[in-house]
Amino acid sequence: MHIKQLLSLKDKVILVTGGSGNYGKCIVEGLAEADATVITTSRDIGSAQATAAIFTERGLDVHAMEADQGDHESVLALKQNITGTFGRLDGFVNNAVSRPMKGYNAPLSQFEESMQVNATGMLDLLREMTELIVMSGGGSVINIASMMGMFGPDLSNYDGTEKMGDLPPDYFFHNAGLINLNRYMAQMNAGKNVRFNCISPGGLFNNQPAAFVSNYTKKVPLRRMANHDDIKGLVVLLASDAGAYINGENILMDGGLNA
Repeated sequence: MHIKQLLSLKDKVILVTGGSGNYGKCIVEGLAEADATVITTSRDIGSAQATAAIFTERGLDVHAMEADQGDHESVLALKQNITGTFGRLDGFVNNAVSRPMKGYNAPLSQFEESMQVNATGMLDLLREMTELIVMSGGGSVINIASMMGMFGPDLSNYDGTEKMGDLPPDYFFHNAGLINLNRYMAQMNAGKNVRFNCISPGGLFNNQPAAFVSNYTKKVPLRRMANHDDIKGLVVLLASDAGAYINGENILMDGGLNA
């Protein structure tokens, strides 16, 4: 098969949760540019619609749906909506995250709230969307984690900044869990023609304080933070037939920071 065909997502329906976030918009854009029909979700349907509008104005096939992964009924409603609207699901980018915990000494109630969405809710969503993909004949699940799920924090990155270094433990906890849950899902769904892969990005430039950017980038062999294009090709690879034999992997996308 020609490489352009291998990388094409034409006639594929792909769900991206949290598509209005910083990495989420990049992911939606990349998949849609590869000719996929993309569904972007948010707990706030207005936010999802605004994101979809950005891309539909460019002629890309992007649709908005409401979903709250911390609410089982909302997850089931999303599944029914996808089935009723498109009749199938070929891919799922598991990208949505809630960040209620504000630092190391935050109340345990915030950790509990985080786990409801980022652990219990994430498993709920993964199982339901995987079932829909299997029913559709197979496809690809891409879990978006973080390098923070693989390594402890480098607190020297925050030297010279204020209030950036009080890092919440739930973020490290749930990203580490997601990386191994990805392997679990690959094994548990063996023989069903569905692949599970994880991407663990490094820091995305988002106008952070100059001291942080300087501290961070001098440790990266590429001497920069990630930009908005860096994740697009990798997501398209894993969602397409070009990645048909990649399964159960966690890909560290950090510019060589942890090389």
